[in-house]
Amino acid sequence: MKPFLVPLLLSLSLAACTEVIRPDFKRLYQMSERNTEQPPVIGVPGLFGSKLRDRHNREEVWPGSAFNIVFSNYESIGLEIDPDTLLPKPSSLEAYAINEGALGRDFYGEIIKTLSRYGGYTRGEPGVPVKTKGPRYYLFPYDWRQDNVQTASQLDRLIEQIRRDYNDPALKIDIIAHSMGGLIVRYYLRYGTADVLDGNDFPTNHQGAQRVRRFIMLGTPNLGSVSSLHSLLKGYQVGLGSIPTEVLATMPSVYQLFPHPITDWLITAKGEPLDRDLFDREIWQRFQWSVFDPKVTRRIKSRFANPEQGEKYVMTLQRYFEKNLERARRFVWSLSIRVDDVPIRYVVFGGDCELTPARLLVEEVKGESVIRLYPSEISKPLPGVPYDTLMLEPGDGRVTKPSLL
Repeated sequence: MKPFLVPLLLSLSLAACTEVIRPDFKRLYQMSERNTEQPPVIGVPGLFGSKLRDRHNREEVWPGSAFNIVFSNYESIGLEIDPDTLLPKPSSLEAYAINEGALGRDFYGEIIKTLSRYGGYTRGEPGVPVKTKGPRYYLFPYDWRQDNVQTASQLDRLIEQIRRDYNDPALKIDIIAHSMGGLIVRYYLRYGTADVLDGNDFPTNHQGAQRVRRFIMLGTPNLGSVSSLHSLLKGYQVGLGSIPTEVLATMPSVYQLFPHPITDWLITAKGEPLDRDLFDREIWQRFQWSVFDPKVTRRIKSRFANPEQGEKYVMTLQRYFEKNLERARRFVWSLSIRVDDVPIRYVVFGGDCELTPARLLVEEVKGESVIRLYPSEISKPLPGVPYDTLMLEPGDGRVTKPSLL
């Protein structure tokens, strides 16, 4: 591994399960021979990792003020749906910066500080010609609500702009991607700007692989995340509230984080795997999950003055949900098919210090099938069944180690 990356990765990997050990980054860099000809680095955040603002009045909507973080349910960040095409309408929100931290919690600020303070990296701005030597880093804020294939095309535009700024059409980039950002980059490496999700064949072109030298994944859910299911079932907690499931359901990217079909994501109370197709609308209707939950549909309809409009929107949202399930199925498979070897070095980092959701459980209660998200929710656990081991696996709290690897 090249010296310039060592301190950055140590900052992420030396967070032990019981104690955080901070290396002396300055001395680590002093001990390493700097290579000023290092290629530029692009940082790609994950879900919720970019700030969103109103493109007209420039008011920040996500995450917004401390008051919003504590009390808002963020209904305003939901995407509008075209009922005819079942595609998101053009949004009035735009991504404009990386969400470095909020309410005292550091997200990406530490990585940026390590690159600049100890690695000697300076911030590069797309569109500004590079006239001096020295390593540079670029940030890639994007609208994380949108389809990941759409975001891959935006990443390509950034890379091509950096090539122009360096006046080097053959320049290769290093990429550091976190969580869902890693899935976006993996798609880009295989398919570039092509949308291959309209069919069941996934012809690779390695467009992105021709532009990237090294790719570092931080906590990327390569086999999906059961935690994403939790969010779509119960909402995503922010502060004292949560983003409702019907808002998350408008975001195509959320579906593309679901557990891969090859995983045993659902088990019975006996601990036996249940073969159910997560990407089939029928199972969501059967269990009355998310936008098929009567409580959720009533809540949606209550926001409309006209009952007919409310009913029409619910039907549109459910059809939109079904379409995104099928597209997400193809997305996860598009990253699974075997491809020819490409000359890119992959580096994977993640955590295995926190028990992380790995499976849902179906419990029969008074003749009805009830979904349990955590072992503590099981009303009548059977003796001898290791629910903690079956439902939780080592990970970082959102992504299990097996999914990462």
